Amino acid sequence: MPDKWSDKDERQFSHVRKEQEKSGKPRKRAEEIAARTVNKQRRLEGRTPSRKSQGTGNPNSPLDSRTRQELYNRASELQIRGRSSMTKSELIDAIRSRQ
Repeated sequence: MPDKWSDKDERQFSHVRKEQEKSGKPRKRAEEIAARTVNKQRRLEGRTPSRKSQGTGNPNSPLDSRTRQELYNRASELQIRGRSSMTKSELIDAIRSRQ
């Protein structure tokens, strides 16, 4: 857990992690989900330096429902060249061709 988290953030992290473990997720995956949940809440509340999404979106949601920034971040993970000048639909096509 990052040092900048409040007590409330740490409690939320612990609660979400425990619930994810109860549902059968491995501990490492449960911690990742919990951290993403807390960080998203902090971002929505404006408690982070940038409100811009740093994530790649819900992996269970279709690519069409994700924001361009989330698609860009996913393209970055996949090391897709030319991603900075791509539109949302071009990013979707590029990601689909790499998966």
